[in-house]
Amino acid sequence: MTLPRDAVRRLSGFGFSAHADGYVVPCATEDDLRRAFALARANDRPVVLRGAGRSYGDAAYRAEAVVLDLTPMNQIEAWDPATGRIIAQAGVDIDHLWRRTLPDGWWPPVVSGTSFTTVGGALAMNIHGKNHFRSGSFAEHVVRIELMTPDGQILPLRPQDPRFRAVIGSAGLLGVVLRAEIQFKPVTSGDLRVLAFTVPDWHAQFEAMERYAGDANYLVSWVDLFATGSGAGRGVIHAAWYPDESAPKTLTLEHQALPSKILGLVPKSQVWRALRPLNRRAGMRFINAAKYLSSRIKGNGKEHCQSLVAFSFLLDYVPDWRRAYEPDGFVQFQAFVPRAAAQATFAELARRAQAAGQEAFLGVLKRHRPDPFLLTWALDGYSLAMDFRVNPALAATQTALFMKMTETVLSAGGRFYLAKDSTLTAAQFRAYLGPDAIAAFAQIHAQMDPEGLLTSALSERLGLDQVGPASPTESS
Repeated sequence: MTLPRDAVRRLSGFGFSAHADGYVVPCATEDDLRRAFALARANDRPVVLRGAGRSYGDAAYRAEAVVLDLTPMNQIEAWDPATGRIIAQAGVDIDHLWRRTLPDGWWPPVVSGTSFTTVGGALAMNIHGKNHFRSGSFAEHVVRIELMTPDGQILPLRPQDPRFRAVIGSAGLLGVVLRAEIQFKPVTSGDLRVLAFTVPDWHAQFEAMERYAGDANYLVSWVDLFATGSGAGRGVIHAAWYPDESAPKTLTLEHQALPSKILGLVPKSQVWRALRPLNRRAGMRFINAAKYLSSRIKGNGKEHCQSLVAFSFLLDYVPDWRRAYEPDGFVQFQAFVPRAAAQATFAELARRAQAAGQEAFLGVLKRHRPDPFLLTWALDGYSLAMDFRVNPALAATQTALFMKMTETVLSAGGRFYLAKDSTLTAAQFRAYLGPDAIAAFAQIHAQMDPEGLLTSALSERLGLDQVGPASPTESS
């Protein structure tokens, strides 16, 4: 059993910031998976699990590894419109889920900012959405999964099983999720009532987020991370509610379709080309300021209707928008900080980036709650996602900035999200997880993948695929 040379592919994360060549093996069945694991053993290669490749960093590739492409496992095996229960294979993406269920009056209880996240990836990375403060993460609505370990054993796991709580958020290091049974949310309308309003600074951001978190079904804020002085932290908050009245016509796929053109003229598939020359520090400073000022004038403080798809999947609204960051890509730094420390911490992160001349081109603020998973990022607090363009000429400056930002977050008791991470060190990873979680994961990892076959560039960087009990120094 030799690895075919024509299976070699160059792979990257969603942010295009790093790449590696691997042997890609498509897997559509359980037998395909077993053969792929055998192939890896025969050639003394580690194994990486890969779905749609929507993790921003290095979670779904590793140099010269056997990469199992799980997207062919894309069947919806069962759907019950009476109960809202669906059974889907690992490679089914959220787009296919909602298209199957919404006409029957059901919507995924939690979705990411893109509809192209797969079920397996959603569980491996413990994804969340704009309603995390209210509905928790995607995995909190999963009632059962079937997992294949590298030795070919199939384990049925439910939420009360410690192994289930370890698999969620484990970045694909404990086995392959074959299928998941998920409870969907009943809806009587395919639209949301959306209130958009500007806030002038960090204090107003957090005051409004706290106020609406007690009432809204969804809550998110865009932040202008170029703004300084009295305008630092300014932005636009979107709060959304399910409407009280039933509107069956809005449940149709036609109603949910996103327009293919902007202003009915410009094909959205070409918008990234227009963004590319603006995707520099000066251009993005202008775009951020224009967005804030225009939002103060148009529709500020007024409700409007928006489809579930348009509100939920902003990352899909402009196809290939990330290509505006080519050739070097971008890094998203997403910090999760406890409620009491969040405002001061995020203001400090923005100040550090500005002082380094490396302002984040995009900032997104969300409210969160804790969850029961072992390697979790979740807490009672807030997250700030910051998109940074990679500049090889300033690599040392950017590396130093990310290190200082991470130290700031850790000192505030913060955490990080492996689906977005590109910058953490192994020591920083252990610092926020703590020795108890590290030891518990090491024990389960030794049981489920004793060969240490499953890996990735992320797990290699963080030491997660070979993690052991914390040393006395780390425990102190």
